[in-house]
Amino acid sequence: MVDIKADRFRASKFHAEARLQQTLMASALGLMLAGTGLLLAPVGVLAHAIVVAARPAMNATVVPGVLDIRLDFNSRIDHKRSAITLARPDGAKALVGITANGPASVLSGQVQVTMPGPWKLYWQVLSVDGHITRGELAFVVRDGQQAR
Repeated sequence: MVDIKADRFRASKFHAEARLQQTLMASALGLMLAGTGLLLAPVGVLAHAIVVAARPAMNATVVPGVLDIRLDFNSRIDHKRSAITLARPDGAKALVGITANGPASVLSGQVQVTMPGPWKLYWQVLSVDGHITRGELAFVVRDGQQAR
């Protein structure tokens, strides 16, 4: 004799397991596609511009004269909408002329530093992700020919 209840139970259990397996597979596929999308996205889209190297270095001591300024960022920046301001020890501030046609991730320029004491560079960049990032870099100009 055929046990109809047992057959129905087995069939419903089979269908429930099949639905669960389909749901798990669909979820796994969705996660894989989302992860792949993040891996394929350009790095600049994922983060703001961050300084990865600077010249002069933070808290460096330099000798008076022509100072090369270079700020390397982790992503491309919009040079036309970015700026460097130099603050002298007496509080006076001046914009630094940005080097034209530099690398896409570098902001650079040259300035004369003659007054001994603490100086600061204030920078502001517009990164390709559309966000403005700001920061500052302190250094010291000292009398003498030795820089550390």
